[in-house]
Amino acid sequence: MNPFALLLLLVLGGLLWAVPRKWALAPFLAGCCFTTTGQGLDLGPISLPVFRLLMLIGIARVFLKGERIIGHINTIDKLMLAWAGWYLFASLFHNAQQDAGPIYVCGIIYNQLGFYFLVRIWCSDVEDTIGVIRIIALLLVPIAIEMMFEKATGKNLFSVFGGVPENVLVREGKLRAQGAFLHPILAGTVGATCLPLFVGIYQKHRTLALIGIVSGMVMVGACASSGPVMSFMAAVFALIMWRFRHLTKAARIGTVVMYILLMFVMKQPPYYLISKIDISGGSTGWHRSFLIDQTLRYFNEWWLFGTDFTRHWMPDQGTAASPTHTDITNYYISFAVGGGLPALLLFIFILARTFGWVGRIYGSLMDEQRDKAFMIWCFGSALFSHCVTGISVSYFDQSVVFLWLNVAVVSSMYSSMLMQRDDGVVEETEAIPAEGFHKPRRASE
Repeated sequence: MNPFALLLLLVLGGLLWAVPRKWALAPFLAGCCFTTTGQGLDLGPISLPVFRLLMLIGIARVFLKGERIIGHINTIDKLMLAWAGWYLFASLFHNAQQDAGPIYVCGIIYNQLGFYFLVRIWCSDVEDTIGVIRIIALLLVPIAIEMMFEKATGKNLFSVFGGVPENVLVREGKLRAQGAFLHPILAGTVGATCLPLFVGIYQKHRTLALIGIVSGMVMVGACASSGPVMSFMAAVFALIMWRFRHLTKAARIGTVVMYILLMFVMKQPPYYLISKIDISGGSTGWHRSFLIDQTLRYFNEWWLFGTDFTRHWMPDQGTAASPTHTDITNYYISFAVGGGLPALLLFIFILARTFGWVGRIYGSLMDEQRDKAFMIWCFGSALFSHCVTGISVSYFDQSVVFLWLNVAVVSSMYSSMLMQRDDGVVEETEAIPAEGFHKPRRASE
């Protein structure tokens, strides 16, 4: 760890320990945005980049200050714990020498489960969450400026930290800025998927919202990748659906029906439509479509515990791939490869439950707190953008925290809503008033 990174860690770690609970996420997210994974500590096989060290400080703060999650352990909490337990169990059947095994998987679980519960603890209501979004809007400004610098000079200022190249990547003659992230697509994805959150605070904090929107769009443009542009389009589509939210159920059914119809009229499976998308030039959409095809073909190899060898799935990929794995450019397939079908299904269940709760929360807030209802919808829009992104991108650096931020916030908002009803007393058979929701639920759900 170089002296500047050490100083930044000490400053951010001190702030993380000292600031009030509602601001605790700010220094952690700053560490994610302004330091690369090349800075940190290596303790044998254990890698602790700066953002993991900050998370460790956050966990210590939670225990020593007695901070707790809002409400009871809910369904998403249980699904997260179940996913982590299965993923760790499945890792026992993997070769620890091939970026797998218990130690490697513990790092993934630490990143996702640890951050999820920190957000559950520190964001207890909508106001806390709005404060976090305002901070993210400011944090993206230096990233956007630096990525513009990369486009102008071809040099990445974050290379002083290591972990990212000094010379900016070039494809089809276009410079692909990446900031502190490990790939230009991941940098652009962060900018694109945060845009709905800034739209959510526009009514009350217009200046910060506009700053965040501009910064996010600059990041999308500077990365020169098709994936973040599609993420941006997905986010905009989900935001527009606010006007037609009464049609969301019909839209879901229509999407399934359309996919089935395409299966009958297309020569290839409908997911090969991904191969037709090339917005920035030089897109590898065909690779992403073929990867899905091969994953289904070799289902028997990975369905139970995952697999340590996928190189034969795409043998013509070239020298860029590892000796054992093809390039897994799909977040969903990465769970399948790492933990089999159970890990993939648990991840999908988490996303499905989160979207379901977005509907219940905004439905209960529509009559009296429409602005907060729209804020929750914006989190659902951001999560939808991440879900679309996951089809063509596998998160493998600190950018993953921006996905789990949305899941954790919705989980906290749902528990908070339960606690606030009837002066904090919720009967086990009490229903939550929401559009299309009348079935009684237990407080733990």
